[in-house]
Amino acid sequence: MKKYKSLVIGILLLIVLTACGEKSKDDVVEKLEDIVENMSAYQSQAMMTLDTGKEKQAYRVEVSHKKKDYYRVLLKNENDEESSQIILRNDDGVFVLTPALNKSFKFQSEWPENNSQPYLFQSLIQDLVDDSDATFTVTDSYFVFETKTSYESNSNLPYQTIYFDKKTYEPVLVKVLDHDKNPLVEVEFTNFEIDPDLPENTFDMETNMTSSIFGVPVMAQEDLPSQLTVLYPSENLGSELVEEDQMDVENGKRVMLSYEGDKNFTIIQETVDVLPTSTAVPEVVNGEPIDLGFTVGALSENSLQWHYQGVNYYVASEQLTKEEMKEVARSMSTEDAMK
Repeated sequence: MKKYKSLVIGILLLIVLTACGEKSKDDVVEKLEDIVENMSAYQSQAMMTLDTGKEKQAYRVEVSHKKKDYYRVLLKNENDEESSQIILRNDDGVFVLTPALNKSFKFQSEWPENNSQPYLFQSLIQDLVDDSDATFTVTDSYFVFETKTSYESNSNLPYQTIYFDKKTYEPVLVKVLDHDKNPLVEVEFTNFEIDPDLPENTFDMETNMTSSIFGVPVMAQEDLPSQLTVLYPSENLGSELVEEDQMDVENGKRVMLSYEGDKNFTIIQETVDVLPTSTAVPEVVNGEPIDLGFTVGALSENSLQWHYQGVNYYVASEQLTKEEMKEVARSMSTEDAMK
């Protein structure tokens, strides 16, 4: 009997000790908050795959961050390096740069604070803190959270699952989910370094525009498309094309498509005019940088604009919501958009 009692006590003690060693949800969130609070900078590399359009898009994402508000996000399009872009935040504001075209947008924006950003470490932690109902599970290798997201212009991505390494607390994988819990965006981290030694010019706009950071030099005017291939949205939201106007401009053509029906909107397409680096001035936008899956655009209350493969695109409407403007734009990125 004594041996039996000793065995039971030993098993109970083992269970208690094991339970004490397991991290709780609050323990993990507190540790992650401490990491964000105490680090002065970080760098990360990841592969981001988007399944939000008719074709999957893949980006290599490299993030450099320095406290408090310095960010550089390199988005390298795996299918089209010349369309690779940089999201930059420094003392002068928030910018989206397309170095190969020597084009840039400047935003009146608090990015990245106003939306979930699946490739930014502190944004993931903020989503954990903001969602008191976030679920938490532990596997052999990972702490796993499922949280709500805060995408202001995309209600189709309401959830995300985030995996952190149990030993290092580094982000490993983020899956952004639709209402049916299908992953539409995946960010797989390949490297994460806290407090790296960042060069002083990391967040300098001129350096990032002129250093051929993607290995792609600024394009010359003669390298741009000589003919404008007009794209038509495959998603027109119940409206029909009622008018198409084409006109010659200094460096090619401009086309204006007018759609009327359930919701009226206009699409303008125009060949890019590449300016010399010394004279390039950012276009100011009172809006937000927005990921279209194939490029980063500039989204304001009634318009969405972007540069892609040597062409400027512009969608304008007083009737479309921000999410609907993104649907129209995304449907213009495939061969289905050519007629």
